[in-house]
Amino acid sequence: FPSSETKACPVVMGPNIKPFPIGEPIANKITKSVLLKTGDNVTTDDIVPSNANLLPFRSNIPYLATFCFGTLSDTFKAKAEVNQGGVVIGGENYGQGSSREHAALVPLYLGVRAVIAKSFARIHRSNLINAGILPLVFSDPNDYDLIAVDDVLVFDGLLDSLQAQQDIIVYNQTKNRSFTLLFTASSRERDVIRGGGYLNYSKNNSLEVTPCIPSH
Repeated sequence: FPSSETKACPVVMGPNIKPFPIGEPIANKITKSVLLKTGDNVTTDDIVPSNANLLPFRSNIPYLATFCFGTLSDTFKAKAEVNQGGVVIGGENYGQGSSREHAALVPLYLGVRAVIAKSFARIHRSNLINAGILPLVFSDPNDYDLIAVDDVLVFDGLLDSLQAQQDIIVYNQTKNRSFTLLFTASSRERDVIRGGGYLNYSKNNSLEVTPCIPSH
């Protein structure tokens, strides 16, 4: 169909299907609080449970957000809302387990802009990038011990560092100290994260396609 006709077609969704959360392009300066600090081997089920009671709501991200990090915190959703999002601190092998993208989409919906960990499970790291959430690794794992919940972190020159493929320096305003983070990524991953996730990247890099009209 011509694009004018397709744009006019309404998309009808049932009451349990909610809009997909879309990430925001990375700003050069981000100031956010630490919402949660986890231990090692946090699973995607810890981030968003996948039990039988919640599976019917897989298309309802706002509802799933009620249970975000529910195995680790009873107040994560409320804390994220009060702080208008923030940062999560993780240990080793953050995001292990199933490859469900909900473990990235639900934190995105709640405004999580970055996860800083000692290491990431491979697929979850990719899901975070595709959602527009920065997966950052401690250059010195001992810096993990010097960060606490509610610390205010300042990412200044963030976009500049990503574009120059440099280490990211973060200032802990609460503790009055800085630490270094790594984002080892391909050029495509850097483009995706700068644009705020894969949907934005795909939209910004799409080509105009001329509709194929059958001849008579």
